[in-house]
Amino acid sequence: MSLTGTPFLYTLIALSVVAVGLPLLLWSRLRGPRVLRAAARMLMLLFAQGTAVALVFVVVNNDNNLYDDWADLLGTGSHVEQAADLGADGTGGIALERLPRVRQTFTRADGPGMHAAGGVRVTELKGRVSGVTAEVYVWLPPQYDDPAYRNRRFPVVELLPGYPGSPKSWFGALGVHEQLLPLMREGKVAPFILVAPRTTLVPGVDTGCANVPGTVNADSWLSLDVPKMVKDNFRAEPAPRGWAVAGYSAGAHCAAKLAVAHPDRFRAAVSMSGYNDPIGERDSLTAQNPALRRANNPYLLLRGASVPPAVALYVSGQPHDGYEAGLALQRAAKAPTTVHVVYVPKSAGGHNMALWRPQVAPAFDWLTTQLGRRGATGGTTPPAPSSDGSTHAALASGTASRAAEGRRP
Repeated sequence: MSLTGTPFLYTLIALSVVAVGLPLLLWSRLRGPRVLRAAARMLMLLFAQGTAVALVFVVVNNDNNLYDDWADLLGTGSHVEQAADLGADGTGGIALERLPRVRQTFTRADGPGMHAAGGVRVTELKGRVSGVTAEVYVWLPPQYDDPAYRNRRFPVVELLPGYPGSPKSWFGALGVHEQLLPLMREGKVAPFILVAPRTTLVPGVDTGCANVPGTVNADSWLSLDVPKMVKDNFRAEPAPRGWAVAGYSAGAHCAAKLAVAHPDRFRAAVSMSGYNDPIGERDSLTAQNPALRRANNPYLLLRGASVPPAVALYVSGQPHDGYEAGLALQRAAKAPTTVHVVYVPKSAGGHNMALWRPQVAPAFDWLTTQLGRRGATGGTTPPAPSSDGSTHAALASGTASRAAEGRRP
């Protein structure tokens, strides 16, 4: 039975009802020696507590898409078939343009939000460069099947979850496609192809979206294998001109790092509540090795770049949760690198989906401009409203200025 499936949730609800009813019906009716009656009552209490805890966990997990399946929860699933040393560029000397086209079969994805806004499709991709085999979710904009756009290629945004986290979270808890669909139809946001690949590839650790020879080639999976599959199966624009990457929490760190490290593959990145030093995630694989830790810190990459990368970064965060990391990137950036930092006040909420969901639309509005699609969509950048009397959603989207926040009680 699927961890995130409706049958499992309903089963737990039924068991919870039974667990509450058993003590009410049987507590005073038990017969036999005192020890056996005490043991039976204790088992009933443990059963009630266990089902209650399990039900709460499943509800929270379904809302936040922390664990996609039982293997993720139990730490028993690996998606790495091989992890050869692929060198500094992550290609292993493979001429990507000479690889045969990747032909994938897609099916309708299941889960919260997956059937909304035209539906999300999923495929199991075997990475020819990275040695990773995992699922990739794809959502197509409303214009994709419009005959008027049949000769048009579309920009792409890769979506990365936090750790632990499922790629489904972008379509479930964040509802990215549901939020963007009306904006795309109105021409306010570019018609992006949204791609959400699995990032939890090794049991019990966060890969940091890095290549770690002998363990995992997560960087090559995300920056080479997944983009090639998308370009071979959909009318996607070439990289880096039409490609961006976005993430929250650990995925935010990955987004900034991938864009800074590979300006030939990504033009822009969105980082929500991220960090620069991999040590920001206690289960980070890259934080365990000083050399890997330095090599996967986007701040150090920017500061040490002999040629500043032609990328644009959108970094949003709260004090001590992404904001300072954004300022550090901004200080280290030199033209043509640009860093746009969005201050999100503490009053907007904590490090969770409720904070990031209102940031989706402003971030994609920014992406539309950065990828040069503002004129094509006909939209304009809306002015930032005053923070006076702002709602939680307005605060979380970063429309409140730091000065205004300082005036709040």
